[in-house]
Amino acid sequence: MSVLDRSALEASPLADLHAIASELSIDGYRRLRRAELVDAILNKQEGRGGAGADAEPDQDVEPVEVAEAVDVAESDGDGASAAPSADEEGEEEEPAPRRRRGRRGGRGRSAARDEAEDTQAEDKQAEEQPRAEAEAERDAEAEPDGGEETVEGVVELLANGSGFVRVDPPDPSDDDVYISSAQVKRCELVSGDRVAGPKRAPRRSERFASVIRIETINGRPAAELADSVRFDDLPAAFPDERLKIGSDDPTLKAIEWLTPFGKGSRVTLVGGPQAGKTEALRRLVAVFAAQKELTVSLVLAGVRPEEISEWNGGPVAPAAAVSFAGSEDARNAAVEPAIDQARRLAARGSDAVVFIDTLDGCSPQLARKALGAARNVVGGGSVTIIATASAPIGGETTVITLDAAVAGTGRFPALDLGASGTMRPELLVGAAGAEAIARTRAEAAED
Repeated sequence: MSVLDRSALEASPLADLHAIASELSIDGYRRLRRAELVDAILNKQEGRGGAGADAEPDQDVEPVEVAEAVDVAESDGDGASAAPSADEEGEEEEPAPRRRRGRRGGRGRSAARDEAEDTQAEDKQAEEQPRAEAEAERDAEAEPDGGEETVEGVVELLANGSGFVRVDPPDPSDDDVYISSAQVKRCELVSGDRVAGPKRAPRRSERFASVIRIETINGRPAAELADSVRFDDLPAAFPDERLKIGSDDPTLKAIEWLTPFGKGSRVTLVGGPQAGKTEALRRLVAVFAAQKELTVSLVLAGVRPEEISEWNGGPVAPAAAVSFAGSEDARNAAVEPAIDQARRLAARGSDAVVFIDTLDGCSPQLARKALGAARNVVGGGSVTIIATASAPIGGETTVITLDAAVAGTGRFPALDLGASGTMRPELLVGAAGAEAIARTRAEAAED
């Protein structure tokens, strides 16, 4: 075996060092850190004659066997040579010694291959372990080694619940910093939040730096927000601030004056097929998307594929879209993140409006959960849910029923006043407005 100098050994993969140490019969080499293993190899070589010219070859292993073991290790499909080094991943436990089988060629070739296979398995485990540990370390609150470098930017959440701090929003860049899903949940972050906090440099196999902890959110201490009351425990009141539509469209005008709703309302647009529910919802989305004080989001759960294309060309792109061909679980999964984000916004004092087309595509339990998220927080923000459905879900504060028979004749507004209504309309339009709505409903019932 040719003698390797320190620089060559230090540049060698761990698998190669193990194979060389095995050939040199170094005891307990698997427990050695990389630096210690290099020293042991160099010391062993020097003990066998300095440059190795006068060293007596090992009687149990031929020099060619080391090369074979290295070749086997380097041909590992899982990239054993890229595994984390022993000095970075900690000490490895030495396995029970294997009995050598046979001598010279037959034993040597097989033993070397066995050693290489063991090395590959251990290196693969060492490679995968940091990945699991890295996620936990991303959430650690411990101080980093040395000084802290702070990052500040705008949060952009991903579909899996994690996100990034965009340092130059809205465009992504290599300077963006990763936020784990655990930190997103713990701090109840939503897309658009401006956050700041210390970061750490990326580790092996990580492309981006990671946030160590969130210190401020929208200029307020994160600890202050963390100590705030849970959304479900916030006091709620019936909607008392009307959401104005202000459209000349006959259907929207009828909705605004005869079935009013406000911030924190639970609204369903109901009716049979071809009643115009989706079209009415699309027009409402266009109206509220232009009102900058509102945060508007849209979810499609169980619609026609053609409608998904139409929605994508509208003023608000769907946050998630699943056609009616998708499973119920997939449709549920599309709705839940939008509801959670709206709740977080309301807890911070913002007004969020979530449009859903359609609740028929969700499980009954999720449909109730989605509507139940709507509320007018006393002294705070609000969540308004406006969704289509074939029939009322229950718990609505406003039901807007569209008549498919009337819509089919081209007469608009196709509003079925007898089946429509708003709870506590006087809170939205005053006592006189509520009386006017009641008179109109009575007249419609007589016709």
